[in-house]
Amino acid sequence: MTQRDNESVLAAIDRDDMLELAKQMLRIPSFKTEETELAKFMADYLGRRGYEVELQEVEPGRFQTIATLRGEGGGKSLMFNGHLDIDPLAFGWKRDPWEPSVEGDRLFGAGVRNMQAGVASMVQAAEAVRRSGVRLKGDLVLACVVGELQGGVGSSYLREQGPLTDMAVITEPHGPANVMTVHAGVVNIAVHTIGKSRHTSRRQGSVDAIDKMRKAIPAIREVEFTCEGRADLPALPLVNIGVIMGGMGRDYDLKGPNFVSDFCTVLVDVRFLPGMTSESVVADLDRALSALRAEDPDFVYEIEAPAPPVFKANKVVMEPFDLPRDEYIVEAVARQIRAVTGREPENVGVVLPNSYTGNDSCHLWAAGVPCVLIGPAGAQESPDVPDEYAPISEMEQVAKVLALTALDVCNLQA
Repeated sequence: MTQRDNESVLAAIDRDDMLELAKQMLRIPSFKTEETELAKFMADYLGRRGYEVELQEVEPGRFQTIATLRGEGGGKSLMFNGHLDIDPLAFGWKRDPWEPSVEGDRLFGAGVRNMQAGVASMVQAAEAVRRSGVRLKGDLVLACVVGELQGGVGSSYLREQGPLTDMAVITEPHGPANVMTVHAGVVNIAVHTIGKSRHTSRRQGSVDAIDKMRKAIPAIREVEFTCEGRADLPALPLVNIGVIMGGMGRDYDLKGPNFVSDFCTVLVDVRFLPGMTSESVVADLDRALSALRAEDPDFVYEIEAPAPPVFKANKVVMEPFDLPRDEYIVEAVARQIRAVTGREPENVGVVLPNSYTGNDSCHLWAAGVPCVLIGPAGAQESPDVPDEYAPISEMEQVAKVLALTALDVCNLQA
């Protein structure tokens, strides 16, 4: 690509068009499992602009959008990947979360940070290429996926069913000057303790599952993992017990507080290091609980990993991601950050605390697609006001970096 091509594409970035798309997206609630309405909107939006569009039925009645800007042939293919599902709505918004608003450089709306701003930026990057008239040799694929907040349901589907590309960029909200190539593994685990129920007036012979869970919780929190620490990821491994429930039977019948509980569950989130696996995490946890069983024959437990879908936790495991720094896409994105900003990237590799999260890059990398993460960051307005926003200037910067990255990658010889 020539400097003139680069200038033509950058000139085609349309801030107002990008904002309008983001606003339309933000008016469509798309909590996890509820993304189909937004997926169909994106399919229509991109189809009317000449992209080849596929609505993928990832689960019965649940769709995600794949749109392709076809190249002339002979070049590498590139995917821009962003998830449509949004986080639960925090209590106490002072604005209407479903009516987006612009205040200075901030775009407010439910889900704008994670990650409708990033999706709008990647679409605008592709649109700038299309509008400029500059032709790519390779295909540019826009993957608007579902279920990243469940561990990567949509990108796992891509891993198995395609389409896949030679390289990818994921527009998670990790900052427009960061090229993130490392993230923790994430597995959500259900640990059950099993007791024997009796009426409270006849407790002899009972085994209280809740009482047994009280013994299990310290062991879970203090489990010794089989791993070597990393100085650049000092907090890992991380263990959090976020949910506890107990009652009668595996459905947790709550009508009988006069009976000793015979089934108790905690949901555990474990963030783990590259070099570890979800299997090794479960084995370490099992070893810790087995020690309790050896001390107490009435301590009976089960482990399910990932946690069953009924709990609505991550239904897919995100294994750790650590992309080799010599992959072409790493320097390609860093090079375009320099071209757009005139400055070096702030970080290339680990970005803390963001690298303690998981994301869809692990699924693409497992399918042989090297990918990096760069996207507009954001925040809530203040510690006391949960209204979330994304900086519009960062959205525009990301769109420019991605557009130039598309020119770079898609014109490499295949």
